[in-house]
Amino acid sequence: MKYISTRGQTAPMDFSDVLLMGLAPDGGLMLPEHYPNIDSATLDEWRTLSYPQLAMAIMQRFATDIPVADLQDIIERTYTADVFGSDEIVPVRKLEDNLYILGLSNGPTLAFKDVAMQFLGNAFEYVLKKKRCTYYDHWCNQW
Repeated sequence: MKYISTRGQTAPMDFSDVLLMGLAPDGGLMLPEHYPNIDSATLDEWRTLSYPQLAMAIMQRFATDIPVADLQDIIERTYTADVFGSDEIVPVRKLEDNLYILGLSNGPTLAFKDVAMQFLGNAFEYVLKKKRCTYYDHWCNQW
């Protein structure tokens, strides 16, 4: 999958390059060129998955330049009971009939951002290692 800028002045890029870049050079936000079509059978299957399994099923559609085994390792290291205090990662609790609440405060900072930031931190580290990036490399100095 390639990512494009909302301002249309940046060539399509891979997930890993977008991850390291932040904003597009033209000042836009980088978005997927297209979004995967998920059919109802797949959604039904996803309902049975654990959080790490679901994260993998979704992320492998967006981080297509990271080998599946490496992406699986990143996700398995990210979404753990040790990090989130629960095997459920983001538990769903029933409040009453047809009313549920999603627990998004289980991460290390007790904030909803942990769900994404724990993954991004591990993905960032992985991509830097793959690109052999250090603070003295040209790639890193462009930030």
